[in-house]
Amino acid sequence: MNLGYIDYLNCYPFYFHFFERKPVNGIKIFSGYPAMLNKMLTDGELDVSPISSATCADIANEVYVLPQFCLSSVGYVGSVILVSRVPIEDLNRKRIGLTSASHTSVVLLKILLKNYYNAEPVYIPAVPRPGLEDMDAALVIGNDAMVNTSEPASYIYDLGDLWLRKTGFPVVFAVFAVRRSIVEKYETEIKSVVSSYHSSLHCLSQEKDIVILKAREKYPDIVYDISSYYDRLQFEFSEDLKKALMFYYSVAGEMGLIKRVSKIEYFDID
Repeated sequence: MNLGYIDYLNCYPFYFHFFERKPVNGIKIFSGYPAMLNKMLTDGELDVSPISSATCADIANEVYVLPQFCLSSVGYVGSVILVSRVPIEDLNRKRIGLTSASHTSVVLLKILLKNYYNAEPVYIPAVPRPGLEDMDAALVIGNDAMVNTSEPASYIYDLGDLWLRKTGFPVVFAVFAVRRSIVEKYETEIKSVVSSYHSSLHCLSQEKDIVILKAREKYPDIVYDISSYYDRLQFEFSEDLKKALMFYYSVAGEMGLIKRVSKIEYFDID
């Protein structure tokens, strides 16, 4: 079975047990940016993977979602940011570089700017770590938002924080999806992966220092305090987070930014 891994610090806690303690038999891992995994799962090259919540909406009829896990933030998290030369209130008709690594965050930014700042910028597709050379602002996510940069930015906005303050909801950036077509064939492997995720999160809870040490070794360029960063993330897919996801889907669907989705079908692990 082919399993995706978002090659970011925020996804590492789910894979600690797999990487450091006990690999899962019959599993081949593919690492990459969220957008890469989104495409691979959509194209059937991955069987199970964390994917952007926005992409999950677009392929909702083809996947089940694992009900236990997500990558979410309640307010400020620091790894999904808009860097800008001008205040966010002045971005109407300005040029914004959009990271090619993301989908959920791109949609999130467009909703925020249109609905809460009355701004309709010119969006320019950009590399995963966009700069401000020819842009007024840039959306940067994941590890790329957490490394040192020599490029000054007058304004930095955390999208998770903006979303919570404007809507009252947290953001579910990614969910864990299973292609429906493989469930019967790989039922045992899926359950083993779910068990490995649970073991990893248990390690984060009980052996946090070790998990952080290994995360630091894997991602040495990160300048953030990893312990505090993990404290700000939500890894368990609570009912409140599921409601928050459906709110995001309703707004994004109404704006035509994703396919409309009225419900998510969850994978019954039992």
